[in-house]
Parts: sequence; structure tokens; C-alpha cells
Amino acid sequence: MPLLQLVLVALIQGITEFLPVSSSGHLILLPGLTGYSDQGQVIDVAVHLGTLVAVMIFFWRDVRLCLGGLTCLACGRADTQGSRLALGLIIATIPTVLFGAFLHYSHFSEALRSPAVIGWAMLTFGIVLYIADQRGAQEKVSSDWTLRDALIMGLWQMIALIPGTSRSGITITGARRLGYRREDGARLAMLMSIPTIFASGVLLGTEVALDANMELIRDAAIAAVLAMLSALAALSLMMRLLRSTSFTPYVIYRVILGLALLGYAYGS
Repeated sequence: MPLLQLVLVALIQGITEFLPVSSSGHLILLPGLTGYSDQGQVIDVAVHLGTLVAVMIFFWRDVRLCLGGLTCLACGRADTQGSRLALGLIIATIPTVLFGAFLHYSHFSEALRSPAVIGWAMLTFGIVLYIADQRGAQEKVSSDWTLRDALIMGLWQMIALIPGTSRSGITITGARRLGYRREDGARLAMLMSIPTIFASGVLLGTEVALDANMELIRDAAIAAVLAMLSALAALSLMMRLLRSTSFTPYVIYRVILGLALLGYAYGS
């Protein structure tokens, strides 16, 4: 695979995975905009694993707390902060795993990979994010997260399987609707990405592992490292900006891109 394509795929995945602008939508559009062939599932899995490492590094304190909580859950206890966080993440992930498995094995997911679908999702859920962000209260912090809130945010996250929706964007929308502060809602959304990306990596990784050769493994390793570094930069920038700005700049970008894609889809 050309090095430039690897760099583009890794940067797009790393930068857009945690910004509310849809990484999957941008990756689907990349071949059509550049003339490159589809990068394939091995590279997709690699860049997702790169972003998984990035979010675990960035939120290491929460990850460590959650890992300790898993030990408590295994012993039948859910009375610590870590165990409640771990249980919340498990509950939040279940809807996405079930819906994702249905789309994958029914092959219905292929029908959603079109400029029109991405354009409508980009536009619609960008506006939904704007409304939730402007009208939502800012009274809850991440430590207020309940199992009910985890399930509700998990149902919102499930919608992100529609390309163009944005996993982080739709999950943050759910958090803002529940009254979480911008920074805390984003933090919960990022933590929710860990089991979701891991589950996706396991599902796709087991299917493509046997098809990988040494050249492809090398390309995947390069893409994973680049995706991790760009994701760390994007995470740091977004979390810093959320202390003083809203999600409106991301919404404006989504609306512009969504309208452009719809114009392309229905005008061609």
C-alpha cells in the first residue's frame, strides 16, 4: 500500500475518531476522493487499535480504576467507584455490540456505505448535537454516572453504526441531553469508546488475521502508530478546548460537509 495512503488513513482515523465528526464516514469517503483503492479491513483494524491505545494512555487513571473495578465485579462486588464505572461501561457497550453484530452478519452495513447516507447522518446528527449542547443543562459530572445513564448513552452510541453519525458525537449528544457538563460528557464518551473499539477489533481481527502477510502486517503497524499519535493530539486539543468553547465549530463543519455530500449524491 502506498505510504501516503497509509498516512492519510491513519491521520483521518486518529483525528476524527474522538472528534464529533465521524471517522467511519471520512474513511469511507477517502477512496472516492483520492482514487486509492479501499484500504481493507486489516488496516481498519490496525488504526482502530491505534486509537484504542491512545485513549487508554490519555485516560490512564480512569482505565486503571476500571481495571481494579473489574476484579471487584468478578468477586460479585459493585460497591466501589471502579466497579461501578466498569459495570457502567459494560452496560453501555451491550447495545452497540448486539446491533453491530446484526449489521455485520446480515451484511446490511454495506448498504449504509454511501455518500447520501453519510451526508444525511452528518447533517442530521450534527444539528441534533447542536440542540442538545445548547439546551442541555451542565449540572452533572462524570462521577454522577449511573447505570441508567450508562444504558441511555449506550443506546445513543448504538446509532453511531450508521456511517457519518460519529460515535463520539452521538454519545456526547446523549450525555448533554442527560445534563452532563461538556468536558465530563466527552470524558464518558471517550471511556465508552474503549470496550466498543476493543469489541470491534476482536470481531474484525479474527476474520482478517489469517489473510495478513508480512508486508500487510508492516503497513498495519505503521498505520497503528500514526493513528495513535494523531489521536493523542486530537484528544488533548479537544479536551482543552471544551473548557472554554462549545461543540458549535464541529457542528458547522458537519453541516457544511453534509450538505456538500448530499449535493454530490443527488447531483451526480
